[in-house]
Parts: sequence; structure tokens; C-alpha cells
Amino acid sequence: MLSTRQAYGQALVRLAERYDFYVLDADLSKATQTVHFAKQYPKRFIDMGIAESNMMSFAAGLSTCGKPAFASTFAVFAAGRAYDQVRNSIAYANCNVKIGATHGGVLIGADGGSHQCIEDIALMRVIPGMCVLCPADAEETFACVEAALLHPGPVYLRFGRFATPAIYEENDCPFAIGKGTVLRDGTDATIIATGEMVYQAVLAGVELQKLGVSAAVIDMASIKPADEALILKYAAKTGYIVTIEDHNVLGGLGGTVAETLVKRRPVRMDLLGVQDRFGRSGEPPELAKEYGLDCETIVRTVMRRLKEETHDETLI
Repeated sequence: MLSTRQAYGQALVRLAERYDFYVLDADLSKATQTVHFAKQYPKRFIDMGIAESNMMSFAAGLSTCGKPAFASTFAVFAAGRAYDQVRNSIAYANCNVKIGATHGGVLIGADGGSHQCIEDIALMRVIPGMCVLCPADAEETFACVEAALLHPGPVYLRFGRFATPAIYEENDCPFAIGKGTVLRDGTDATIIATGEMVYQAVLAGVELQKLGVSAAVIDMASIKPADEALILKYAAKTGYIVTIEDHNVLGGLGGTVAETLVKRRPVRMDLLGVQDRFGRSGEPPELAKEYGLDCETIVRTVMRRLKEETHDETLI
């Protein structure tokens, strides 16, 4: 198993053989995994030091010389400390910069609330013209990074810290910007997940099947643009949607799906994720349980909702 940040580092090295681009980092190349690119392509790598805002502006300027630039740091710095530069230097000018943001969410572990970024997706998706991608595993990371490189304009790529079980077979990920992937079909409920929560959603689909509930599972790695047609299709098919993300439920994947549905097809909906609170220091399994970022929470939520709707006392 690989973490998505490790896959990001590998993807940059792989793609460097076929594409000409620069990679920038802000004194975190070992953590963001851009260190591997730096070793193999030192003339195309720039360490900006602990100066994330300067890095974003420099990447914007560099991209105007005709080559895409990847700017890499922790999500809390990319979306927080450097927000003004991301908005005005990169997005406002529609620069060809790809922001590789690692260590997103609370499941990064013991770094605690100051470094557990749970608002970055919301911040990035409200910037006009910004594409937001959050892959579920290594294979989808490879696909997302290449798609970002080929996308004409700014892209925010969000990666996790720890190893993630494989969802896709090697060289067999159907990812495309603006499209979701149906991992499991269903008729009673739809679970839409992003990032590391996709694996938990798959597990929940299996457990729900054992309980007699047919749940569709969708991987929404492309949060902006999202696959509105797919969301509407499954809203019509199942009449009930659950979203789950390692992010604040305000403004992230859940907000994206809710905004789509309220305009075209309102249905019953539950938003799972960080419930508008800061992170805490702890081991990932402990944090997953504390914040409801696990298979058990998805199953319990679906069963409770179906019980309420059907008044079936056999559901738990």
C-alpha cells in the first residue's frame, strides 16, 4: 500500500520523462515526497524555503514562461497561509499552476488541530476557475496528477499522509476531471465519498448488503468540477444520498453534492465528515472513530435513516 502523497511523488518522477514542468517545494520535500523528483531532476526543482506565499507567487510567474509548475506543501499552508497568493497570483490570472497539498484532513494523526486542515476543499472550490481533485488511492493519484498537468489552468490536488488500501487495479483507473466513478451499484441508498473515505464507503457497501440494503458507492475524486449528471442519476435512482469526507461538512464534498441536488432534485441526504470542529492530536484509528470517519458510522447512519423513512423496527 502507498499513501496518496507517496504516489504524488512517484507520479511527478514518472511524468517528468514525458512532460516538461517544474516542481517547487517549501522546505517539506521529504514529507510531500517531491524529494524524489528533486534528486532525479535537480534543474527542474526549486526549494523556496519556509515561504509558502512566495512559492505560490513564484510558481505563478514561472508558469507564464510556458511551462506548468507544481507547488507543493502541506494543505494547511497551501490553502491557509498562501491563500491570497493562490487567489490573486494564480487563479485570478488563470496561471498554469498545480498545487500539490499533502497532509489534508484530521487523519494525518498526531500533528493536531493546527496542522489538520479541514477547510481547504471549501476554500479552493470557491475560487473561480480552480479545479479541485482528491484521489482515493495510489492509482487514482497517478491519474489525477497527469490529468492536472494536462488541464489548462490552476488545479488543487489534495493528498493524505498514511497508506491507503488500493481501490483500483494497476494502470486501470478510469478517472477523468468532472467525472465520478461508480464502484458499486445500488437501489436503496447512494454513498458518495472522496479521498481516503472511499475505502470506508466500499466497506460500508459490503456491510449494508449483509443487512439487506443495496447501497451504491461513488468515488468523487473530482470535487470541482463535480459529476452533476451522476449525482442526479443516483438521486433519482435511490432517493437518498450520504456523503463522507475527511473535511469539514461545510463547503466540501457534502456542500458540492447538496448544491447540485437543491437546484435540480432535492432528496434525503446526510453529510458525514468533520462536524464543524477542529482536529485533535491522536492516532488515525482513534481519530476516525472520534470524528465518524469510518465504515461503522456510514452503516449506522444509513440504517437509521432507512428506519426513520420506512418505520421498519427490524432495521438498526
